[in-house]
Amino acid sequence: MAMASTKTNSDPWRAPLGVAQIPDTGLHREIEADAQARRVIAELAGLRDVLSAQASFDVTPKSGGRFHVTGRVRARIGQVCVVTLDPIENDIDEGIDVVFAPPELIPTRIAPAEDVEEGDDAQEPDPPEPIVNGFIDLGRLATDALFLGIDPYPRKPGAVFEPRVAAADPEDHPFAALQALKGDARSPEGRKPKPK
Repeated sequence: MAMASTKTNSDPWRAPLGVAQIPDTGLHREIEADAQARRVIAELAGLRDVLSAQASFDVTPKSGGRFHVTGRVRARIGQVCVVTLDPIENDIDEGIDVVFAPPELIPTRIAPAEDVEEGDDAQEPDPPEPIVNGFIDLGRLATDALFLGIDPYPRKPGAVFEPRVAAADPEDHPFAALQALKGDARSPEGRKPKPK
């Protein structure tokens, strides 16, 4: 397929959608990562394997040349348990909710930190993602969501980290050397004669 040759390490799963193809009523797309894309995703994410990866999207046109993309990415990944080091498999089910807009309509100004009043908890919405050369890459969107859903500390069910506890050696403490010196000073051999 021609698409396979255009894949790069930064975008292993590509599924470009031309915004000119999107009808006014919107559209639904289902995509699935092939074996090559899954292999590169696993390498990039430091996973043992990506056994499957599918995504579904609903793309809805909005005013001003914007498009609202919602959907889900589902994947089954192979990892290594951080406790037992056994191979394990985990499922990812991550939601997607992003707005895309022509680059020229995306604001570029970022408010300096001093412009934000202390105690102002109101979060500004994320700016739209750019439509690049008339395309939205659904594969890249799915890959980003998949990466977000990876548990960085996977554990096998029931695996509990138990630190090794060594019995405390009474001779091994910070003041052991001072205690030894103090003991020498009190021993008859180490005791200084008292002045008469």
